[in-house]
Amino acid sequence: MAQALHNEYVSFDDYLAGERDVDVRNEYVDGQVYAMAGASETHNTICTSLTSTIDNALPESCRVWQSDMKVIGETQGKHFSYYPDIMAACGENEGDQYARTNPVLIVEVLSPSTQRVDMKEKFDNYKSISSLLEYVVISQDVPLVRIFRRRSAWSMESFYAEDSIELEFVGITVAVSHIYRRVRKEVGLESLLQ
Repeated sequence: MAQALHNEYVSFDDYLAGERDVDVRNEYVDGQVYAMAGASETHNTICTSLTSTIDNALPESCRVWQSDMKVIGETQGKHFSYYPDIMAACGENEGDQYARTNPVLIVEVLSPSTQRVDMKEKFDNYKSISSLLEYVVISQDVPLVRIFRRRSAWSMESFYAEDSIELEFVGITVAVSHIYRRVRKEVGLESLLQ
């Protein structure tokens, strides 16, 4: 997340209405609107690899999106809206067709500029979504995946190059090296597996 676009308060309804027809996506936290930065080739490749794996395993009643579907919510009376790198939700969307309020899985791929926000602010807000079962953060620089699960009171589980992760709701086990298979050189995986 970047610096606020302007320091004046923007209502959540005004943000949602204005976000439909924009060239640059913006995130929202308690009245402040933040322009989103573009993502690197490595970041996008990691997202695509995991999104396709999740999509192939999801039940028919569920869907997965990469980067362009908002998740919206409210915690402690403050609205938020983010564009997770990957989000899966099940059931019909009863509200805004440009946003979901009921994700079961959210994945963020960390970069040096987003790590603090993804691990603290977004995580704190995401935990308030009652449907969310798993929050996954993936390093874009080294083979490291961290999973936080509601069933374990959001305690962190860490997985490295030689490990596999289980996405419980989706019902799949994925090798960490598979997530990084197309960016092996960029994350130093080639030298680790030699």
